[in-house]
Amino acid sequence: MLSSDDYLGRDALSLCKNLRDKEFTAEELTFSAINRAETVNPNINAIVTENYEKAIEQAKRFDRKPDLLETSPLAGLPFLIKDLSTVKGLTATFGSRLFQNYRATKSSKIVEQYQKAGLNIFGLTNTPEFGLTLTTEPIANGKTKNPWNLDFSTGGSSGGAAAAVASGISPVAHATDGGGSIRIPASCCGLFGLKPSRGLTCIENDLTGSWAGMSVGHVVSQTVKDSAALLDLITLKAPHLFPLPNNRGPFLEQLNSKPTQLKIGIQSKHPFDLPIDSQCMEAVQLCAKNCELLGHRVEEIESPVNYGPVSSAMSKLINTFIYRRVNARLEELDLNFETALIENSTRLIATLGSKLTAQELVSAKDDIFTAQLQLNEFHKSFDLILSPVLAKTPAELEWLDMNSGDMRNYTERFRAYSGFTSIYNGTGQPSMSVPTIRTDNDLPVGVMLTGAWGSDSQLLQLASELEKINPWPLYSDAGPR
Repeated sequence: MLSSDDYLGRDALSLCKNLRDKEFTAEELTFSAINRAETVNPNINAIVTENYEKAIEQAKRFDRKPDLLETSPLAGLPFLIKDLSTVKGLTATFGSRLFQNYRATKSSKIVEQYQKAGLNIFGLTNTPEFGLTLTTEPIANGKTKNPWNLDFSTGGSSGGAAAAVASGISPVAHATDGGGSIRIPASCCGLFGLKPSRGLTCIENDLTGSWAGMSVGHVVSQTVKDSAALLDLITLKAPHLFPLPNNRGPFLEQLNSKPTQLKIGIQSKHPFDLPIDSQCMEAVQLCAKNCELLGHRVEEIESPVNYGPVSSAMSKLINTFIYRRVNARLEELDLNFETALIENSTRLIATLGSKLTAQELVSAKDDIFTAQLQLNEFHKSFDLILSPVLAKTPAELEWLDMNSGDMRNYTERFRAYSGFTSIYNGTGQPSMSVPTIRTDNDLPVGVMLTGAWGSDSQLLQLASELEKINPWPLYSDAGPR
């Protein structure tokens, strides 16, 4: 029998090994995840769509046919999907009131891959509307609270996934990253989060579904090795829409190989010359010290690329994709744009997207490609870039409001909070957040390490080293307070 004490704090790989060794049943494992969800989710609002009954039915099938557990090392694992990807038959809101009654008729490609590997989906996690901001407080589904301190944000846009993992509902959960949406909530919730290289993992069959390759899916996790194991499940064997990196794993097997001495550049200035909280820089300095203790070389650098043009270019592409997404849904519902139930920031983004010309979009792609070439050149001299994930420690709830009546104030706060993560979505490089310090009010702060395109294994190996030299708490007791 699997007790709650045996479940909490256990990584996914060890749970699934014990499951295959028949130390407990798939039904017991799934009940443990659901029981934990029922205990803590009322306090944190991480899960917005429940699939508990069907997950129990699927667990019973695993128990009746144990051969199904040999599908992958993680077969039978209770698993959560972010509410930006679809699971056939389940309600999918995408964090928006426009989709409140929408039921998915097909599963996203990454979901199909997880299901093929035997993961048992028991719910969907909260996200801001269309994943468009740095906190998870949509009008459609309510605020998600940080399990380490319920007055604070989880970050976004994978805030529901991060809250679920940080509260012990599951040791790992699906997440997506189109501008920092894996790395930011991982930092805010004390988790490990890797954004994989563009082209490495499965995406949808069209550029709109991946924001022209800027958005990729993976997970947030309590441990590095779970992230490596989940990456193996979604790694492509042949190119799809984008070039395929040479190193395609298996990442879990490569994890314990010590990376050669790395040359790491420390970026300690905000890309837009804005202030950085002292505790965010304290985390960077501690990580730099730990990297030196591990035998790596670190030195200060200036920003290797001008963030302004590439950031503006990425915004133009995203604006266009959001306009297409919103407009298509409005046509389905026979609604007009002016009265549509969308948040003010979404309305502004879609409006800007509706006005872009083909010439502006081509120029935007050129600006992004220029930055990609500049960073390729930079990585001939430096293996990695070390920087803050965010310029501020986790924000209080309601500080960043997508539905604010003052969009100028919202934009200024967004800009002051962020700045570091999104460029690597444009250039397609792998980038990760590693838990590093805790603030005085017990909030986690991570650091970001970014490598050359295709260096995912190198990042995972360094993260594993840092995990050993500076271990982090695996979950918070997010019970009633």
